[in-house]
Formats: sequence, C-alpha cells, structure tokens
Amino acid sequence: MANTLLTISMITREALRVLENNLTFTKTVNRQYDDRFGVEGAKIGTVLNVRKPPRYVGRTGSAISIEDATETQVAVTLDTQFGVDISFTSEDLALKIDDFSKRFVSPAVATIANKIDNAGLALYKDIYNSVGTPGTTPNALLTYLQSGVKLDDNSAPMDGQRSVCITPLMQATIVDALKGLFQQSTAIASQYRRGVMGTAVGYDWYMDQNVNTHTVGPLGGTPLVNGSTTSGATTLVTDGWTSSAAARLKKGDVFTIAGVNHVNPQSRQSTGSAQQFVVTADVSSDGSGNLTAAISPAITSSGAFQTVDALPADNAALTIVGAASTQSPQGVAHHKDAFTLAMADLPLPQGTDMAARVSDDQLGMSIRLIRDYDITTDKFPCRLDVLFGWATLRPELACRIQA
Repeated sequence: MANTLLTISMITREALRVLENNLTFTKTVNRQYDDRFGVEGAKIGTVLNVRKPPRYVGRTGSAISIEDATETQVAVTLDTQFGVDISFTSEDLALKIDDFSKRFVSPAVATIANKIDNAGLALYKDIYNSVGTPGTTPNALLTYLQSGVKLDDNSAPMDGQRSVCITPLMQATIVDALKGLFQQSTAIASQYRRGVMGTAVGYDWYMDQNVNTHTVGPLGGTPLVNGSTTSGATTLVTDGWTSSAAARLKKGDVFTIAGVNHVNPQSRQSTGSAQQFVVTADVSSDGSGNLTAAISPAITSSGAFQTVDALPADNAALTIVGAASTQSPQGVAHHKDAFTLAMADLPLPQGTDMAARVSDDQLGMSIRLIRDYDITTDKFPCRLDVLFGWATLRPELACRIQA
C-alpha cells in the first residue's frame, strides 16, 4: 500500500525535532528571553536589553547610608538568519517520514544546528576566566576543578546548572586519565562503558565538535603598564612591545597584571589570585612599541562593581596566557546564566506553494520551511530558516578551559 504524501507541516515538525536533538552547548544556556521576541514577523536587528542585577556595598553601623541602585544591561540582538536550501521530487514525498528525514531533513538541520552551536561557543572571546595551558590537552581532573574554583570565586550559583563543553580529544584524554576510578557500579560504570564523563565534579559534561579554537596573538617584547590607570577603565595603556606589529594582541587573548588580584564580587575580599583580563578587539603596537588594549572586565578598585584589589602600578608586567601564535581549543565551563540564546518566529510569506513554521515555546525553538514548485522538473525547491541571536550575559559565570 502506497504511503500518504508527506505534508509540509509534517516535514517542518520533523525538522524542529531534529534541530532540538542536534544542539549541545545550546541546551546548557539561559533561554528565558525567547518569548520577548515571540512576535510573528520578527526582523533581523530586533534588540532586547537584558538588565543585570545591581550590586551594593552595604554599611557598618547604625547610620543609614543610601546607595544608588545601578543597573547594567546587555543587548541581545537577533542578528543572524541562517538556512539551508534543498529540493526534492513528488516521488520523495511518498517516503515514510523516517526515511525522508534521514535523506533530506537530518543533513539540512544538522548544518543549521552546528551553525547555532558554533556561534554560541564563539562567545569564549568574552570570557576572561581561564585555566589550563594553550597547546596542552588537560590530562588531570585538577584543571577542571580549577575552573570550578573560578566560578566559585565569582559567586556562581551552586544549583546544579553548571556545564562543561569540551572537544572529543579533551573528553577522551580526561576519561583515560581517570580510568583507574572506573568500576562496575552505578554511574561510573556507565562512564567507562560509553567513554564519556556524564556528571562529575559539579558539572554536566558535554562533548561538542563545535568548540572553537583560539590563536594567541604574535606578542613580542616585554609588555608593561605605561602610566597610571583610572578605576573603572576598560582600556589599558602599555609599552615595551616589539614595534609595529599587526594584531600584536588578538581578540580573546587573556592576560594578568603583576600585583593586581581578583576580588570576590560580593565580599570584595581579595582571593589572592591574579585577576585575568580578556582583550576585546585586535590591537597592534606602534613604531615605539606602545599599545592600548580594550579589555574586560573593567579595572575597578572600589565600589559595588569592584573587580581588583589594587590598580596597576606603572611598569607592572603583563603575562599573556599562552605562547605566541599558539592554537588552543577553548572548552567552556559555565553556569546556565552566563549566556543566552534567543530565537524568533520568521514571517510566513504569501504567494508560495506552501509555507509552515513550527515553534516549541518550552525549548524556545522556531524553524520555518517554505516550499515552491517547479513545473518543468517536477521538483519542490525548499528553504529552511532560523532567526537567532547570542549574547554573553554574565561572563564572570564562565571559565575557558585551554587545551
């Protein structure tokens, strides 16, 4: 008995199901803002400003001391429309949905899912916390435990919503390093049999082939702080670099400054560990070896948003994480609230053979399929589209794992 011809709504629902199953990093981040974009006909460029909670210093003693409630915000922008275009025949539509999905839907949606995941993991360039050594795959659990320390020192909630996303090699290396712990009991046995970490040391572990690789800038010279730095500065004036080199520091490079330590964001007490900073834009040195870098976080030595226990001294030395031009996969350990992904419904056009859109409000996913018909070839050209945008909400709740 011949199969009933597949309808566009059936195909679209299957596409959404495959998309949901293919996302890895995306499943570990904050998705609460999707409904704010949940209007039919959303456009590229739609922006939502997400407020971050204010911080307060507090007072000692009975005298009242009113503090300003300073709210900061992060823009979440729907800036990426991505899709895959395919074509199939009337005969193809007679397939069972499982066969049709295997031949047409799954390959197309896998491309879309990888694009979304890859774009999310590219946010590593916003993260200044870092553990591990660029160019060396971590082979001890201590490295991952140290990433947990970074999150703890930044008051990341310990609420079971921490995840780590690493490369296949990083996963294989750490599983092999811990093989002495494996025994035929409970979850550890499952980790041994499957070759994956599962849940351990406070994280849900995920292997993701879309983990980005960072290349450290060419560096050169002996970089030093040049002059005084004002509290709250988001740029750092330096000298001592090799002169006139393009992209001496690359966006995403991490460094520390001698004598500048991190403070807990709630207690403002020094943790005794050097505060790490990330370069937020490529920058070159001039002919005299001077370089002014845009950085995050701000170098703030007092107040509710204090980040360091002291401002950099003139001629304080900079230490860059990683050797010049080293390539390093960037695993990401993070709390759910470090990042967000927002998706919105794309409009359904008129004048086509068929158009359908399927949304899952619970998972915040939306995918659109538009189908037309070519009478000369008896084919149905189709396009699958999604509209999405990523943002780093709270970079202090994430840590890069250099490999």
